[in-house]
This record gives sequence, structure tokens and C-alpha cells, in this order.
Amino acid sequence: MRVTTLGDVLLDVIVRLEGPLVPGDDQVAVTSAGAGGQAANVAAWVSELGGEALFVGRRGDDHAAELVTRALAARGVTVAGPTGGRTGIVVSLASAGDRTMASDRGVAPELRPEDLDSTWFDCDVLHLSGYSLLREPIASASLAAAAHARTHGARVSVDISTWTLVDDGFRARVRALAPDLVFATEREQEAVAALAARWVVKRGARGLSVDGEDFEALETDVVDTTGAGDALAAGFLVGGAALGLEAAARCCSQMGAMP
Repeated sequence: MRVTTLGDVLLDVIVRLEGPLVPGDDQVAVTSAGAGGQAANVAAWVSELGGEALFVGRRGDDHAAELVTRALAARGVTVAGPTGGRTGIVVSLASAGDRTMASDRGVAPELRPEDLDSTWFDCDVLHLSGYSLLREPIASASLAAAAHARTHGARVSVDISTWTLVDDGFRARVRALAPDLVFATEREQEAVAALAARWVVKRGARGLSVDGEDFEALETDVVDTTGAGDALAAGFLVGGAALGLEAAARCCSQMGAMP
């Protein structure tokens, strides 16, 4: 299975809190830093699960870019796309099995259609992060990537990624993309509304739903849920619902979004 992902590669800073934040004072935490970003996470898990993964996106030319590029290469992911500017950073606050994120995408949204090489999309599946459809020029690059992929006979999948940022422009871009497969939470599915696509509905601790059939989540000791949906998407693309749920459980049992 050859999967190309397009979107963000970012520096993830994960802060696991031992209790609620105290305004104006300290709280004990365990902190880690490493590569992240939805499209990069999916690529890393695809490679971990036996697929062939290529990530496409714009990175900075700073120390953070060096770190995240090395991290992807170490996981067997090929990295493509232009460099220059500032790499984005996401701070994820994890506590009680949930997480809250503060996202700075840096130069990732500046990917342009003319930055793309059609050979990058000679794959079985092109997987797009929904964040890549939120603003220009990366939204146009995403649509161009889908056109390249379909000339190679690839399927196109998209993870909606957010429900709070879905507006008419986002819905129009998703419809123009005409994805074959859509990953979404229940709130994201409701926000986007009807699409002529196959839906994989991520239900958190309740597992997932595909084609009206429910699949239960695997039991695991939850350490950090960051990236669990990305691991699920990668597993589903490589091996279906069972592998998706296995990958999500593995991701939840560790700190960090990548294997």
C-alpha cells in the first residue's frame, strides 16, 4: 500500500498535566517534544504498519524543520516539498484522557500548486488533512494534488480534522475535492453534511463506524490521546477497521502522536 499524505509537519510539544492548570502559578507536568502534524502523523503510522509513505508539505528552514524531517526519515517516511521560513509548533495539554491544543502552523499553509511534482502522487491513496482545506494557497494545492493522484489511478481520502472551523468555503472545497473516503468525528460529519463518499466515523472510546457497522475500540491504558485519530486513519488505509483500532489503541498508550 503506497500512501501519500499532504498537509502539515510541525513540532509537537506535549504537556501531560498531573492536575488542572493554576492561573498565575505552577502545575507539575511531564513534557515531550517531537515531530507532529496530522499529515505527518498519518505517514509515520502508515510506514510503521507496513505501508510505503510519502509526506508532502512546506517546511521551514529552521532547527525545528531539521528535527521533524529527521524524525520522519527515521520512521521510513519520504519527505517532499519546499522549505523556507518558520516551522509551526503545536502545544498539546493532555490530562484525564483528553487534550487541548494551541496550534501555530507556521509556513505549512503556504504550499502552492506550483510547488507540487506530479510524481509524488503516484500512489494507491492520497490522504489529505482537513486543515489543508481551510485557507489558501494550500487549499488550491490540495485540489491540484487530488487531480495528480487521480491521473495515477489513486483514491483520495480526507480527514475533516475540525468541526469548529467548518464554514461554507470549507464545505465547497470538500465537495470540489470529491473524496472517495472521509474520516470524521460525529460532530465533524454533522458540520460537513452530506457527501457522496464512504465515511469512517471516529467515535473515540466507542470505536468507529463504517458503512453503518460499528466497531468497538480496543481496551488500553490511556496515556495521551494526541494523534489517535491519525493512527486510526493510517491503520484503516493500510488494513481496514481492525488495524485502525489497533493503531489507535497503541497511540493512546504512549506519549506523542507518532509510533
